[in-house]
Amino acid sequence: MLPRLQIMLASLVFALLGAAGAAALEIRTAVLRVSYPELLPISRLELKPEDLGFVGGALADEDNQTTGSFLGMKFETSTHAATPETVEATLNTILEDGITLLVVIANAEDTLRIADTAGPDVLVMNAGARDATLRNDQCRANLLHVTPSISMMADAVVQFTIWKQWRKIFLVHGSNPADLALRDAYLRAITKFGGEVVEQREFEDTGGARRTDTGHVLVQRQIPVFTQSAPEHDVVIAADASDVFGPYLAYHSWTPRPVMGSGGLRPVSLHPAHEAWGATQFQRRFEALSGRYVQEEDYGVWLAIRSIGEAVIRTNTADAASLRSYMLEDEFELAAFMGRKVNFRKWNGQLRTPVLLTDGRLTVSVSPQDGYLHQRSTLDTIGLDQPESACTAFSE
Repeated sequence: MLPRLQIMLASLVFALLGAAGAAALEIRTAVLRVSYPELLPISRLELKPEDLGFVGGALADEDNQTTGSFLGMKFETSTHAATPETVEATLNTILEDGITLLVVIANAEDTLRIADTAGPDVLVMNAGARDATLRNDQCRANLLHVTPSISMMADAVVQFTIWKQWRKIFLVHGSNPADLALRDAYLRAITKFGGEVVEQREFEDTGGARRTDTGHVLVQRQIPVFTQSAPEHDVVIAADASDVFGPYLAYHSWTPRPVMGSGGLRPVSLHPAHEAWGATQFQRRFEALSGRYVQEEDYGVWLAIRSIGEAVIRTNTADAASLRSYMLEDEFELAAFMGRKVNFRKWNGQLRTPVLLTDGRLTVSVSPQDGYLHQRSTLDTIGLDQPESACTAFSE
């Protein structure tokens, strides 16, 4: 047995030496983040860091290189910040440099524009835009999504309310287009899982100085009167993508009920307090690298570049089309600190992933909830399932 073991070890050493001596396979990825004018957040704790998203890419490169270095691979990620006015020029610079693997943090409109301009030879990973249309009638064959859609987020919340037997829902939504899209996602989820909307009520965004001390007090004083006389309900769900009123609903609504959605218990892809399934190690490594807590955009970029790295390691190629094809296969899976491996939906390119429900200090629950079954994967109980999707770009 000893000589046989020695032969096997020698073969492994020669293989590793051969890989090291061979020309390195270079995997070059770019992260393109588009920044938009916006008001200050309600809390200073939510101020966006200058390196938002970029640190996730650096950490993913480290993880990819851990295995890739033994296989003669070199992972390198460049980072690019743009505005809506400069995004086209920035994208052209990336493409002219020969990069065909691109991670994007942008709104839905710019994400589509980037995917269309990049063309079919470039693999674009969406790590920012959650709009349902990108996974539905406006899907693109070269565009995969690692960030959860608003449909997945809404389904995650409503699954939890129904699991808790809180079926009567008071739905409060904002007046901006993004708020209305989120409202529609919640209405769809409530119908899907058998809840009951006892009333919809719109909180109008009148602008003003709501992020000043006076503005905070004004909104807080409005909430009790605004929520008064609502029909009997078990839970309040806030659809407030603009952060106008949602964070104020908890503890200020007229009737004492749990608040979920855009305030109270919130759906997130990741948050700094998440520690289960090896996430503590991930969090500590991220904090050591960045000097701050992780944000969802950082995790999204990490997921995208780790997905690319996993596909490269399995296929031994950096070709964008080959990597996309492998990522959509059943064999592809990625460990994402979510208690189970994640992979992509073949019909619209959305990453199947659990959604965390957090109160800001701990993970209260994780959707999909127990008892929700599916013929393919319980992860397909949240978000657009194949029969619901109008995406045709992924049809074989």
